[in-house]
Amino acid sequence: MSLPIEQQLTAYAYKIVSPKDRIFITISVMIGTFMAILDTTIVDVVLPKMMAPLATDLYGIQWVITSYMIAAATALLFVENFSKYIGYSYTFITGMTIFVIASFFCASATSLAQMIVFRSIQGIGEAFIMACAQTILMLVYPPEKRGTALGIYGLGVSFAPALGPTVGGFITEHLNWRWIFYINVPIGILNILSSFIVLPKFLGKIKVFHFNFISYLFVAIATISLLIMLSKGQQQGWFQSLFIIKCLFITLISFSLFFASELYAEIHSKNTLINWKIFKIPEYSFSMGLYFFILGFVLYQIFYLLPIYYENLKGLTTFQTGLHMLPPAMLIGIFSITAGILSDKISPLIILVIDWFFLLISTFFIFPKLNYYTPAYKAVILTLPLGISVGIFFSPLTTFAMRNLGELTGLGVALMHYIRFLGGSFGTAIATNHLERHTNEYFLRINELQNWGYVKQFVYSKIFILEKFFPFEVSLKKSKALLYHVQYLQALSWSFQETFRSVGFWVIIGGIFLTILLIINLKPYFKNFIYKIPADL
Repeated sequence: MSLPIEQQLTAYAYKIVSPKDRIFITISVMIGTFMAILDTTIVDVVLPKMMAPLATDLYGIQWVITSYMIAAATALLFVENFSKYIGYSYTFITGMTIFVIASFFCASATSLAQMIVFRSIQGIGEAFIMACAQTILMLVYPPEKRGTALGIYGLGVSFAPALGPTVGGFITEHLNWRWIFYINVPIGILNILSSFIVLPKFLGKIKVFHFNFISYLFVAIATISLLIMLSKGQQQGWFQSLFIIKCLFITLISFSLFFASELYAEIHSKNTLINWKIFKIPEYSFSMGLYFFILGFVLYQIFYLLPIYYENLKGLTTFQTGLHMLPPAMLIGIFSITAGILSDKISPLIILVIDWFFLLISTFFIFPKLNYYTPAYKAVILTLPLGISVGIFFSPLTTFAMRNLGELTGLGVALMHYIRFLGGSFGTAIATNHLERHTNEYFLRINELQNWGYVKQFVYSKIFILEKFFPFEVSLKKSKALLYHVQYLQALSWSFQETFRSVGFWVIIGGIFLTILLIINLKPYFKNFIYKIPADL
């Protein structure tokens, strides 16, 4: 039986689209992708500037990030199914429209409640964009050039988060924090208009909407509860808090009900939310395990920690922090495209193995050298290998994972971005917990080892200087505060080194999945080798 005309056109889109149109499609898709992912990190550096205008504290302002991630993650699985009804191009245009409108209202928000609502809507817009952008590129590029396409896409996925602190710092220092949202409006409107013109409207449009609302309800509740638990765990004291325990309970129960609902639907031949056949493809399932640990537990941790290192430990401004993160960000962009081109010429698995060793060396031996005494220029040099490694990672992994998916490619892309949100939330929570715990431990250890006679001598030696400007009581307090600050900086310095070192552990865990992928791919070669051995040997 022949496929419907829309599916036939989608399958051979790369033959229909001309090379010139392919360039315009790539530009349009990448602008939307870059804007959506940039907004996940650009907000991080301007949160302190938002607190006063929105009349909230540090813990309240964290919901600006949390609400965005929750909305984007929970909407992804719905959008993946919905995109089959309206097509990938209209899904992308819808996402851009939602994102631009929400950006305008985020910039105009006057209260925390308004900001949370509009950021949630903005996150839904990102889900629409990310659920189909990568699939569009894969469909319009011929199979022999899909590595290049994914390299270009990796430029947005990897380069945009790294560039966020630089752009955010520049806008904050020279304009106003509201402009990180306002700037999306004119660029977004132009991209919506160009997308209407250049994107093929037949892509993925099969006018079918099979959706399991019960399963979606359970997985949405589980995702929301899990992300709230991970984002608020450190603030609430993790499992010393009844609120966190309730979140964990809701997460476990909801995920259990989700799997039960999917199993029931499978047994009774009803629509499942996810086509579970995708996990029977070992290249995809084990690649997602590698993606989860390397991207979420390693790269997200490092990108979360680096701005804190530069600002809180090195004392740089937001814009200076962005400038120091710009060189590795540029390397990410260069090596994303380079790795994509190489993925078309040699096995992506070979590139991944080389990159894994490179990342292991960076996390175990290079990053732990970053401390308070590291000159800023040297810190930039030490982060350059990470930029190379991150740039190389995405394209070969995606090329390898997606190559056998066929009609499941859209689902594979949606699940990959869902995993990105979950992994990133886990990585950020682990980094926060490690940094806080190690800082407190080292600070207490410094106090335990102090020679109190020397401490007293140090405090009173500074009083003579401070008494020239302040009364004795104030000078005494300031002298003690100075000692406290020095001890805190030393504790924080050691804590960063220990936290960076612990990231290497997750590289090793990711290496387990990479090893399994190697075994699976080398198995046929071993069989052929064994069969070629003469029987008399």
